[in-house]
Amino acid sequence: MEVVIVQDAKAGGELIAEGIAGLLRRKPDALLGVATGSTPLPIYEALTARVAAGDVDVSRARIAQLDEYVGLPAGHPESYRSTVLRQVVEPLGLRPDAFLGPDGSAEDVQAACEAYDRALAEAGGVDLQILGIGTDGHIGFNEPCSSLASRTRIKTLTEQTRVDNARFFGGDIDQVPHHVITQGIGTILEARHLVLLATGEGKAEAVAQTVEGPVAALVPASALQLHPHATVVVDEAAASKLKLADYFRHTYANKPVWQGL
Repeated sequence: MEVVIVQDAKAGGELIAEGIAGLLRRKPDALLGVATGSTPLPIYEALTARVAAGDVDVSRARIAQLDEYVGLPAGHPESYRSTVLRQVVEPLGLRPDAFLGPDGSAEDVQAACEAYDRALAEAGGVDLQILGIGTDGHIGFNEPCSSLASRTRIKTLTEQTRVDNARFFGGDIDQVPHHVITQGIGTILEARHLVLLATGEGKAEAVAQTVEGPVAALVPASALQLHPHATVVVDEAAASKLKLADYFRHTYANKPVWQGL
């Protein structure tokens, strides 16, 4: 696991966007796994700026959702399909058929979960998966004590996650669904490169447990320690509880240029 400490969220977004651009230069039809929420927005903004400047061609790129609310219609403004279309697909000018996502409004939710797992595999697998992290250490919507071998499935959200997400529903927690479809931890770990971005002091404890704590279902993001190519990008506030912060700064400052992100 590589840990990169940056000055702020904008710098983190720029760094990851350049890594994605490098991937697309090597593999123009790469499948990018995207996360929603406020944290990854600087990544998408920086990548969009590179596309607008002609620095990278995304015409063959593909996008895959990490998760989706259960019960919201596909056109609901806060469904993750709508959010990804609004924040990623449309700004980048991607073609409509470049988008993969689970069907949160399906009558048979379990079948929809299994179908999405198959669709990811049939698409060749995710090349780079962007991840955020919850204050309780969840990734995707794999809440604490999720199986580290779990596949795409339905999950019940904790009250803390619903409280955290109420800001997207006008602050009304009663509007936040109780269930989601999420890629499981085992599914996430199949991506070729995992990139987690965390910003703000509120994420500091979760980051410390993820990076320096034991691998444990209580902190789902700690499963990144098992991945052969995982990158954790954190701003100074989110890095504030890392015991090895100085070491991480030293190793990144002396990283060979050819290694890339």
